[in-house]
Amino acid sequence: MIHGWEQELETILSEFTVKAALKQGELLVVGCSTSEVGGAFIGSAGSFEVAEMIYRCLKKLQDQTGLHLAFQCCEHLNRALVVERSVASERGFEEVSVVPVRKAGGAMATYAFEQSSDPVVVEFVKADVGIDIGQTLIGMHLKHVAVPIRVTQKSVGHANVTLAMVRPKLIGGVRAVYERNPGNLSCT
Repeated sequence: MIHGWEQELETILSEFTVKAALKQGELLVVGCSTSEVGGAFIGSAGSFEVAEMIYRCLKKLQDQTGLHLAFQCCEHLNRALVVERSVASERGFEEVSVVPVRKAGGAMATYAFEQSSDPVVVEFVKADVGIDIGQTLIGMHLKHVAVPIRVTQKSVGHANVTLAMVRPKLIGGVRAVYERNPGNLSCT
């Protein structure tokens, strides 16, 4: 089963990389219910085996693209996130005092915390891209404006997968211009 799920995730990440035009230095927020991947209700059957597989795929994506990863904890830790200390420092994220565990943080965030070289937990981020495996609700951690990314493979195991990227807000009114065109620079 795990091998098949890993292939599903790799297919999703491959298509996501192209469609979202992932760039070095962007922050990817990861929400994941390992319970849902395995076919159980969210928060009821966390699996480190599933977490390890997902982490391995995401680490490979990170190595290929230069993305930074932020792993969302479960609702029992108010959906705080595991990041590397260097990322938190570089981006000005405020560290909170907690260590995720399977029953308070979730298997995925706990596994990511244990695998990170210098992990911290932060309460809030504004990520550039996101992947939500199992409907864990990552929207609160995405910059405005989130844009869904549609891919062919829509699940990993039994869990629905939702992908998003962000774009800058379109501000202004009827006279606003959203793409640079030298002919639009007139002040008349």
